[in-house]
Amino acid sequence: MNRLLALSFLTILLVLAACGCGAQVSGDSLATVKTAAQLDSAIARSSLPGASVVSGAMRVTGRAARRASSFDTLQ
Repeated sequence: MNRLLALSFLTILLVLAACGCGAQVSGDSLATVKTAAQLDSAIARSSLPGASVVSGAMRVTGRAARRASSFDTLQ
């Protein structure tokens, strides 16, 4: 009887824990979700190690995108 009670309690505890974790994952609002470009920009402006590399990569990506769009307008 004690074993059945302990097993039932453990099952209920696991179900409640799973429900609690699910609410945190799906609770993101649109205001808190950032795009990859916004995150990269924030990292590039920070004083973190490697921020200058991220900044340089963003410059190169921007140049490549501008170059590609110029090829599209030639037609």
